[in-house]
Amino acid sequence: MKYDLEERTRKFSKEIIGLAKKIGRNKINESIISQLIRSATSVGANYCEANGASSKKDFNNKIFICRKEIQETKYWIEMLAESNPEEKEILKILWKEAHELTLIFNKISTTIREKQN
Repeated sequence: MKYDLEERTRKFSKEIIGLAKKIGRNKINESIISQLIRSATSVGANYCEANGASSKKDFNNKIFICRKEIQETKYWIEMLAESNPEEKEILKILWKEAHELTLIFNKISTTIREKQN
């Protein structure tokens, strides 16, 4: 099976958007969902940009942004689970995927730092 991180981040973004469409709207959810969609979709967008980077510095910067955004996404997933306990199971699955992406971007970031030193 071909491993495609660009496709994986795109699929993750789509799953977050799909969930957001299903969650009931209230003042708390609106704010959390807005933040969650921003951070989750930013991961994939920045990874696409990294793949088209014009320099190593540009690539490195985009990867560090991916790492930061996926960590933020985990936070918003936790907050959404807190305000919507009935969605905890799907949110647990999405959090697990976000955590795996965190580990991947941490590894890429570590490799970049090691090559710079």
